[in-house]
Amino acid sequence: MVRRPVAWIVAVVLFAEALGVAALNWFLGVVVDRQDMSLAGLDPDMMSVSSKTGGIVFGLYFALCGLVALLVALRDRAPAGLGRVLLISAAVVHGLLGAFTWGLVGWPAFLFMMVVLGLIVLLLMTYDAQAEPADAAPEGGKGDDGSPVTPPPAPTTP
Repeated sequence: MVRRPVAWIVAVVLFAEALGVAALNWFLGVVVDRQDMSLAGLDPDMMSVSSKTGGIVFGLYFALCGLVALLVALRDRAPAGLGRVLLISAAVVHGLLGAFTWGLVGWPAFLFMMVVLGLIVLLLMTYDAQAEPADAAPEGGKGDDGSPVTPPPAPTTP
C-alpha cells in the first residue's frame, strides 16, 4: 500500500516547508530592518515586523497541515473534518504558489510546488472510501427494515 508512506512523506515535506517559510520570512524581516529604507513611504519597522509575523503565521499553518498528515500516517485513517479542509487548503495554496513561482523564481521552484501539490492530492485521494455499487444487495438479502431486497429489473433492449 502506498497510503502510509505518502502520508509520512507529506508530513515530513510540510514540516520542512514550515521551517523554511518561517526562516525565509524572518531573514527577509531582518534584511528590511537592517536596510532601514522606506518602500513607497512605508515604515521600515512595520515592514520588518509584518514579514516576521507573516513568516511565523504561515510556518504554523504549514506545521499544522504537517501535523494532520502525521496523524493520518500514524492512524492509517483518512483525514476528516478540519484536517481534510486544512489539507485541501494546503493543496490550493501550493497550486497558487506554483503559479507565482513560475514567473518570479523559475521552473525548479514551480516543480517543487507541483510535486508537493501532487503528494497532498495523492494523500487525499488514496484515503477516499471505495464506493459500493448501487445495485449491490446487503448481506443476507434483507434491507434495513428486514424485508427482502429485490434486485432492480434488467434493462431491456429493443
